[in-house]
Amino acid sequence: MTDSSLFPATSAGLVAVLDDLRWRGLMFDSTGPDELREHFAAGPVTFYVGFDPTAPSLHIGNLLQILTARRLQLAGHRPLLLVGGATGLIGDPNERGERTLNSPEVVASWVERIRNQLAPFVSYEGENAAQPVNNLDWTGAMSVAEFLRDVGKHFPVNRMLAREVVKARLETGISYTEFSYQLLQANDFYELHQRYGCTLQFGGSDQWGNITAGVDYVRRRGAGPVHAFVTPLVTKADGTKFGKTEGGAIWLDATMTTPYAFYQFWVNTDDRDVSQLLRYFSFRDHEEIEELEKATAERPAARAAQRALAEELTTLVHGAEEARQAVAASQALFGRGSLDELGSETLRAALAEAGLVRLESLPPAALLFREAGLVGSLNEARRAIAEGGAYVNNERITDPEAVIAPETLLHGRFLVLRRGKRTFAGVELAAGR
Repeated sequence: MTDSSLFPATSAGLVAVLDDLRWRGLMFDSTGPDELREHFAAGPVTFYVGFDPTAPSLHIGNLLQILTARRLQLAGHRPLLLVGGATGLIGDPNERGERTLNSPEVVASWVERIRNQLAPFVSYEGENAAQPVNNLDWTGAMSVAEFLRDVGKHFPVNRMLAREVVKARLETGISYTEFSYQLLQANDFYELHQRYGCTLQFGGSDQWGNITAGVDYVRRRGAGPVHAFVTPLVTKADGTKFGKTEGGAIWLDATMTTPYAFYQFWVNTDDRDVSQLLRYFSFRDHEEIEELEKATAERPAARAAQRALAEELTTLVHGAEEARQAVAASQALFGRGSLDELGSETLRAALAEAGLVRLESLPPAALLFREAGLVGSLNEARRAIAEGGAYVNNERITDPEAVIAPETLLHGRFLVLRRGKRTFAGVELAAGR
């Protein structure tokens, strides 16, 4: 993480981040705005945010929390990044039904993967160095009797039943395992307060019940005061869930969602959503964001805000070179750059997004376009070629019966086919042909 700070290294700078979070719409609710401001003004705050290892990678739904932690550290506060080796064995209840429990070995492997994934977003050096923590370290050593006496004693069942997700699950059934999740998370706050002086927890607004239960639990143990806030759930203007596509979640792991697909997700953001997403996710200052919002309103077709956000986040998550490749691929596939400059992995990822057909040999051009799905028939392919609207590797072709020369293949195996200005597909020649 860069050593530069968005806020001055003073008490005013420690508090200024709260105003920035509010301007961005990231302060959805808190245990007390005035108390939180006073707490930040008193000196650097040790805070924590948690991630359960329910998959081998985090996704962009988690990115809002990761970047909020980054903002707080840049302002001078100290992050504790908790990956739940214990809570990941249990699973926070959701309205869809009981979770499938993963084995301890699987959860442990995912803990390590996610800890490594979080590392580039914060700094582990300096006075406010980030600290990775795992709640299995204290939960795993606790006996059942200790858990029931020391933790469970402080949780009135009527309050636990009042949680919206619990009420929703009572009709269909909820196990004691998932019902008890709230106690584990609350105990995390107490343990982090005792071990590291943690006085703030934040998370998504769907965690408000768990988080406030932790604040109350710390108070009941006589170890307060502590504070909390939650960020909003990110929703899209069309009502669909943010971070989901037809292909599933947008993961932060490059092997699960390629950097090109990650970049394209942000480029394709709806104009109605991009202003809010800029405020949530971008590290640009307020003036720059307002300029991009204005540009979107005046010239939406240029997609200036989407491209700026896509490049910034791809750089942040995958690095500058992968971002450069994604931008280059986005331009080159539509004839605005050189395909030769694209790495084979980036090219394959881009073509896979558009539609990639694998062939044993190269047929004549018209048949090639039909096999790639760019036309419905050979006659349609011949007509497109005759009208000058067919391209192979951004070069216009004129003969429907021509067979593409092997040396035309990119990286010895790929072709980029394009019909018109914006419709393209890919061909991958089988190895050894």
